[in-house]
Amino acid sequence: MTKLFRWSGALALGAALATGALGAPAPAGFVQAKGTQFTLNGKPYRYIGANYWYGGLLATQGPAGKARLAQELDFLKQHGVANLRVMVGAEGLSSGYQYRVLQPLQPTQGQFDENIMAGLDYLLAELGKRQMKAVLHFTNTWEWSGGLGQYLEWNNYTGQPLPKNPGYTWDKYRAYIAQFYSCAPCQDAVATYIRYVLARTNTLTGKRYTADPAIMAWEIINEPRPMLPAANPSFEAWMKQTAALVKSIDPNHLLTTGSEGTMAYDGDQGVYERLHADPHIDYLTIHIWPKNWSWFRDTATAKGFPAVLARTKAYVDQHVAVAAQLRKPLVVEEFGLPRDGQVFTLGAPTALRDQYYGALFGMAKGNTPAGRVIAGYNFWAFGGAARPVPGQVFWKPGDAYMGDPGGEEQGLNSVFDADQSTWAVIDQYTKTIR
Repeated sequence: MTKLFRWSGALALGAALATGALGAPAPAGFVQAKGTQFTLNGKPYRYIGANYWYGGLLATQGPAGKARLAQELDFLKQHGVANLRVMVGAEGLSSGYQYRVLQPLQPTQGQFDENIMAGLDYLLAELGKRQMKAVLHFTNTWEWSGGLGQYLEWNNYTGQPLPKNPGYTWDKYRAYIAQFYSCAPCQDAVATYIRYVLARTNTLTGKRYTADPAIMAWEIINEPRPMLPAANPSFEAWMKQTAALVKSIDPNHLLTTGSEGTMAYDGDQGVYERLHADPHIDYLTIHIWPKNWSWFRDTATAKGFPAVLARTKAYVDQHVAVAAQLRKPLVVEEFGLPRDGQVFTLGAPTALRDQYYGALFGMAKGNTPAGRVIAGYNFWAFGGAARPVPGQVFWKPGDAYMGDPGGEEQGLNSVFDADQSTWAVIDQYTKTIR
């Protein structure tokens, strides 16, 4: 039977502080930031990893889910991919919106599903067995996992525009989400959630989350955006206070923002610099989405590919300069390209994607500005043994999870275990980047 717990923010903070994490030195096996690179047990730690947002949910799906998880972790480790970026948990029930994660950690505000946390326990235990690392992001700017819009709905902000629903526009969505940064009850609820997670002890290993070396880092939120320039001051204040909260409870682990880079701030590099200059933030992140950012037109990936490569290099170099200035590592933690021709089935070739991956990975080689600060990559995203359903574009309840969220074409950006040419590129660089 599913167990649900109501969490008290004040009691949660006391419980977290009682763990003894505050002020304790990082135990052996923890990744640390030293200048513009990571170290692990005194040695350089550089990686090519994957996004695996649904990893913790697989173990909640019975023996078949656990078997799939074990198979996929073994596959990744075999290919040298030992760093996984994972969602801690989703927020809210679907309310008829089929494109969101339907297994929420927080079905209602302040109430947590023990079964979902047990799934994350299982994932972390399996990662520990394999000497793999997780980067765990708490919440999300986007609606597909509940995210900030769910906290607004819980606190009586009505009318959230949802993609694919009638009347949705990007401008309406931006204006709606921007309200989060002036909603004190919403922010308190996120803080309660963070305290709840950081106070946890793994039910399988007996390790406190704050003392578990299977976790490389915490991430405040997936793709933090103020949404409107007018919200910049309140957005930055919330990011800063949340970073301080996480570090006050867990100084052992690294902490980062989850930022896409300057694209998220209407080109305002100052916002990006200030977010990552915070002493509580240990490293910088960027995401790169040529399709979503209209760096090529429609399905004309091949025609626009030279421009995509040029803009990608310029975007990386721009953020490399910030990382060098701040003396912190940089991780390119989301990037993807559709299969050739934007066909979603496994039979479609991935020649352009493979070239794109190789170009990005190659930037970390040598004694160049990028090579000196890029410490890791997490491609988007591992689809594992899942497969798109023939004739069906979007995810439906009962379908297997894959890298593409429910509202995106299933197979659009996922790298499946059968994508041999892409794995050949990944294999090449996992052997050299370290």
